[in-house]
Amino acid sequence: MKVLMEKEAEDFLSKNGFPVVEAALFSDEKQAYAYAKKLKFPVVLKISGKLHKSDLNGVRVNVREEDFLNEFDNLKRITKKVMVQKYIDGKQVILGIKKDQTFGHALLFGMGGIFVEALKDVSFRVCPVEKKDIDEMVTEIEGYQILAGIRGEKPVNFNEIKNILLKLCKLSRKHKNIEELDINPLIVNHKEAKVVDARIVFS
Repeated sequence: MKVLMEKEAEDFLSKNGFPVVEAALFSDEKQAYAYAKKLKFPVVLKISGKLHKSDLNGVRVNVREEDFLNEFDNLKRITKKVMVQKYIDGKQVILGIKKDQTFGHALLFGMGGIFVEALKDVSFRVCPVEKKDIDEMVTEIEGYQILAGIRGEKPVNFNEIKNILLKLCKLSRKHKNIEELDINPLIVNHKEAKVVDARIVFS
């Protein structure tokens, strides 16, 4: 088994044509600060490695310039390197691939973020899929109305979500040794969708 976490997984997805948010790992605060300025504040900071980010309060979202060095130092007490990531505003969804011994690769989609395991608001389809399968996957989850826009909010870019789901199915054909692939979350708004965290398990 080979497991790719965070930056490694994101780099793999980026090389395969997936839209991945800009990010880099740093141990030096001055270099991290310079990179954050290049991305433009606010930014996101995350602990790196196989640590459970939410359990350790290892994610800082919407970090402004005046708070950057303090937040960076706080996370450095937990981990050797801290990821500095561009901040994207939007809804969180999960996309992924699971390999079943009987059916082969299955595609999943649902509402993402830290509550995905509790909510279990996901849909599945066995690969390969057609456009109508993707359309059904997206609309049948309970959180669809949230993505479609409530209280005057703009709907998210569903075309981007559907394109990424199709890419995942193609990726499973190209890399048949993928056992699991989780993009959680993919952050999507009315303009764009970006992978901000991922994990891939190869057999």
